[in-house]
Amino acid sequence: MDAFISTLIYTFLGLGIFLIALFIMEVISKFSINRQIIEEGNIALAIVLASIIASLGMIISSAIG
Repeated sequence: MDAFISTLIYTFLGLGIFLIALFIMEVISKFSINRQIIEEGNIALAIVLASIIASLGMIISSAIG
């Protein structure tokens, strides 16, 4: 049971850090990332965002584990 609680804590901690990073990227950029990807279909920005998400996930995973 102790490992389960630890896993939940680290899960929510990692998700929190991830959401904060996405919010910071949205604020720093000069355009709306959401509008560029969804409405205008900017595939290049979607690929860049996906690579940032994957690399951030690897960093959080290695920091927790």
